[in-house]
Amino acid sequence: MPFFRRSAFVPFLCVVGLLGLSLSSCAKRETPVEEGLRTKTLLIGNQNEPASLDPHIIDALTDGIIANTLFEGLATLDEETSRPLPGVAERWETSADGLTYTFHLRANAVWSNGDPLTARDFAYSFQRLLTPSFGASYSFMLWPIKNAERFNKGEVKDFSAVGVEVVDDRTLRVRLENPTPYLPALTTHQTWFPVHRATIEKFGKADDRANRWTQPGNLIGNGPFTLVEWKPNARLTVAKNPRYWDSTQTQLERIVFFPIEKADIEDLNFRAGQMHLTFDVPKSKLATYRAQSPSPLRIEPLLNTTYLNFNTTKPPFTDPRVRRALSLAVDRTALSQNVLSGAFLAAPTMVPPACGDYVSTAKVTRDLDAARRLLAEAGFPGGKGLPTIPVQVLNDENQPRIMEALQAMWLKELGVKITIEPFEQKTLFQNQQNLQHTLAMLGWTGDYADASTFLDIFRTGNGQNWTGWGNKEFDALLDQAARTVDPRARQAFFQQAEALLLTQAPISPLVHRARTYLVHPTVKNWAPAPLGTRRFQLIRLEK
Repeated sequence: MPFFRRSAFVPFLCVVGLLGLSLSSCAKRETPVEEGLRTKTLLIGNQNEPASLDPHIIDALTDGIIANTLFEGLATLDEETSRPLPGVAERWETSADGLTYTFHLRANAVWSNGDPLTARDFAYSFQRLLTPSFGASYSFMLWPIKNAERFNKGEVKDFSAVGVEVVDDRTLRVRLENPTPYLPALTTHQTWFPVHRATIEKFGKADDRANRWTQPGNLIGNGPFTLVEWKPNARLTVAKNPRYWDSTQTQLERIVFFPIEKADIEDLNFRAGQMHLTFDVPKSKLATYRAQSPSPLRIEPLLNTTYLNFNTTKPPFTDPRVRRALSLAVDRTALSQNVLSGAFLAAPTMVPPACGDYVSTAKVTRDLDAARRLLAEAGFPGGKGLPTIPVQVLNDENQPRIMEALQAMWLKELGVKITIEPFEQKTLFQNQQNLQHTLAMLGWTGDYADASTFLDIFRTGNGQNWTGWGNKEFDALLDQAARTVDPRARQAFFQQAEALLLTQAPISPLVHRARTYLVHPTVKNWAPAPLGTRRFQLIRLEK
C-alpha cells in the first residue's frame, strides 16, 4: 500500500494533559514516557494524520497501522515472517483444487459493543467494498474471489453470483477464480476486515465515503483496541478492548499515535521523553545513533519501493522516451549512499529483494548516453524545448532531499529543469489518484510477500494505478501468472511483466526503503515487520 504525513507536536517544554492525564507543572519530574510505563500507555509516532479509519477506504500504510488495532480479519499477520496466523477464523481448509477456502470463525469473536461477529458480517463487508458506487481503490484485493471483479465493475449485478457463501454463523466459504495460495495472507489486509453493519447504516449509507461511523463514540470494531480520541493533527488514542477474543493477552491499556511528519521533531520529542517510538530518524543523525551502545536506533528491512510516478496522460510524459530518459539518468547508488546515509538500498527494480521466492532479473541502471539519445529522439535535445516540470513530493524528511538530488542530476546531465512542490500526504495522494500531477514521488509497501503485490497495481484501471498508464501485454502477462500453478512458470510471467514495466517507464524505482526509527528500552516484543503492520496486542512496556 502507499507508504507514507503531520503534526505541530513540539519538543517537551511544559505539556499539559498530553495523555489525557494531568501534568501539573514543568517541575514535575515524571516524563510522558515514564508515565506511560506506569499506566501502560504506548506513545508512538505515526508520521501522518489519518485520512480515514474506514478499513475499506484506507490506502496508506500509516492509516492501516491504526486500523490494525481497531479491526481484525479472518487471519492476522506474523510480523517477522509475514505469514498468516488465525485471527477471527480459528482455522480454515482448502479444497484439493485450491479453488475453495472454508473459514471457521471463533465462537467468542464479538464486536466491541458485544454483538456477535458472524460470517454474515464478512459477507456484508465484502459486498460493501465491491459495490461499484463505493469506489474503493483497493477493491482489487478481493478480485481473486469468483466473480468479484465482474461485480465490482458492474458487469454482474447480483452479489449472490460472487463466490462468498455464508454456510452458517460461524462458517464462511470463499470460492476463487484461480488457485491463490497466498489467499490467507490477503485476508489479513484491511480490505478484508469486517465492518459493523448497524453502525454504518445508523450514520449514513453503506456506500457513502463521508459516513461518520468511524468517529470517536461511533466506531464499533472487532480488534484488540477501541477508538477513544481523535484530535486532528495532534493525536489519536485507542484503548484496550475487553471484549476482544484474546483480550487477556493484551498488555497495553492505551496507545497514543502522534501524526508527526518531521523526523527532526520526532527526534527531539524522543530525547525529551515524550515518545516511546518514532516513525523515522533524521538521516543526519544516523551516524550518531549508530555509534551509541546500547543504541535506540533500529534499521530494519521493509518490503517497499519508493519510485517516480509519471502522469502518462500529460505531456511530456505521454512519450515513453522522455520517461525512460529521466529514469536512465538517475544515480540510485548516490541517492542511497550520499542522500540517505546508506539507510535505504538503491532500487533498480520495482519488486524489492526478499519478496517471497521472486528475484528480479530486469533492472534499470544508469545509462547517460542512452538517456540523452532518447530525449533527443523525443524532440528535446539537451533538454531544449522541454518546459520546467513540477514534481509533487511528500512533505517529510526524505522525499524533498531525494528530489533535490534528482533536480541536480537531471539539470547537469540532461538539461532538464524541475520545480519541487511539497504536499501533505492526503493532498499528495488525492492529486495522483485524480491525475492532477505531472510527476510525483510515491512509495509502495507490499500487502503480502509476493511479486504480484508490486506489479498488479499497474494493471489497466487498477484503483492504485495513479499513472494513467495501461498496457494490454502487461495485463495479459499478469493474467497468465494468476492462472499458473507451477511456481517457476508463474515467476517467469512476473519477470516479463516487470521488464515491460521498466522499459515503458510509467514509473521509475529509486530506493527500497527500510524502517529507520528509535525505540525506548522499555518497549518489549517489538519485532521487525517487513510489511510495516504489527499486532500491538503483543507489545509490553517494562522496566
